[in-house]
Amino acid sequence: MNTVTQVFALLAALIHLVVGTLERFFYGRPAIRVFLTTSPADAPEVTLWRSGVAVYNILLGLGLIAGVVALHTGDAAVGRTLIVCFCAFLVVSAVVFLVSFPRLWRGALGQGLAPAVALVAAVF
Repeated sequence: MNTVTQVFALLAALIHLVVGTLERFFYGRPAIRVFLTTSPADAPEVTLWRSGVAVYNILLGLGLIAGVVALHTGDAAVGRTLIVCFCAFLVVSAVVFLVSFPRLWRGALGQGLAPAVALVAAVF
């Protein structure tokens, strides 16, 4: 698997680890809420949802890292499979997010651009 694919897969991993951490541990700060949702308002009733999404983002990032590690530790087929599957999952999720919440297009772009580049690069 080429270097461009790996770099963008790791960038996608980093984005999801950072966003998941912000969602889970720092959402109480108004600046973080603005960054994530474009609004400083808090909605305590979505705490359960937000916590689940945070863990989901962290696990997606860790899955991509596991793919790159597997790729470099002798199990290239598993590494390629993890990278392609997780990147495809992120791209589809970003499209659904964009269609569902068009005003949050920056979030969809942040979620989907790096894995999309990784998938395109994987073809070459």
